[in-house]
Amino acid sequence: MIPLVDLTAQYHSIKKEIDAAVLSTLESGHFILGPAVTKFEESIASYLGVDFGIGLASGTDALVLALRALNIGAGDEVIIPAYTFFATAGTVMSVGAKPVFVDVDPQSYQIDVSKIKDAITSKTKAIIPVHLYGHPAEMNPILEIAREHGLKVIEDNAQGFGAEYLGRKTGTFGDIGCLSFFPTKNLGAFGDAGGVVTNDSALAERLRMLRTHGWKKKYYSEEVGYNSRLDALQAAILQAKLPYADAWNDKRRELARRYTAHLAPLGVATPVERNWGRHVYHLYIIRCPRRDELQAFLKQKGIASEVYYPLPPHLSVPCRRFGYKDGDFPHAELAARETLALPLYPELTLPQQDEVIAAVRVYRQKKSTIT
Repeated sequence: MIPLVDLTAQYHSIKKEIDAAVLSTLESGHFILGPAVTKFEESIASYLGVDFGIGLASGTDALVLALRALNIGAGDEVIIPAYTFFATAGTVMSVGAKPVFVDVDPQSYQIDVSKIKDAITSKTKAIIPVHLYGHPAEMNPILEIAREHGLKVIEDNAQGFGAEYLGRKTGTFGDIGCLSFFPTKNLGAFGDAGGVVTNDSALAERLRMLRTHGWKKKYYSEEVGYNSRLDALQAAILQAKLPYADAWNDKRRELARRYTAHLAPLGVATPVERNWGRHVYHLYIIRCPRRDELQAFLKQKGIASEVYYPLPPHLSVPCRRFGYKDGDFPHAELAARETLALPLYPELTLPQQDEVIAAVRVYRQKKSTIT
């Protein structure tokens, strides 16, 4: 079986460093926040080129705390892409605001910047671009619109760690950048973990308060906050992995180029990379009108694949109250019906990749319907 991602293979590739990090943490006696977390926060800020990094319990919490730190809540509206993981919309609703969807570019799956202005109302407070699949959103036009209308920008960089827009790391353009270190991410922990980054010292202080029950001083809450602290164990593991992040992303790009070189001549719709962006291929996404049939065929061949995502958030049960319906965002809805992720991770071997390519080729020859 060829898995979609092989976390065990990555662990074994740097087993010595990971084991040492875990043992050091166990012997330190510091398990919540503490020196390991502080060190990782400093390292992640340095890597991304920002002033402040704050470790949190998950990428979802990162979005919630970012919204709270920017005082977004009941009666407010937040513009997000119509094709993304549900958490982007769910976190907006969790603070009492309304997600306002904008359709996506049908090739890059990033928010269509030409449609953002039409979605702005007097209630709009922020835009959340999502660097979906590891391809950067087009940040300069988004920032221009935000400045023109007095809006905040929160980057959902959960899938874009190490990606670049015009030579600058994603997650560093907006007021706050949100990170996920879920195990399958390009930089992944051994459990749930996340973080936020910012260049604003006041926002950094507020975010640290929100992650720990609204405390500036221990036990003295100044507002209602959360328990969203990054485990020291996860921070130590991430610290051990961070030096390998660029090499792993380079390998993802190499494997993605190889997939495209073999699949595009077959007529397969392969990922794009805009000339202003550096894609880090958190996921390698192809499109197929008979996507479910192709997925079943690959499964028969012992090849894992996955759909990211089968339902655009505007059609989910929680969003029904806003009156969204089928046909509102056609590019997002078509992507939900046609996209499929093929196995891609730095440790994927060329023989494994050749097996995936061969299987898609056989399906293509049989059906001649992958477009």
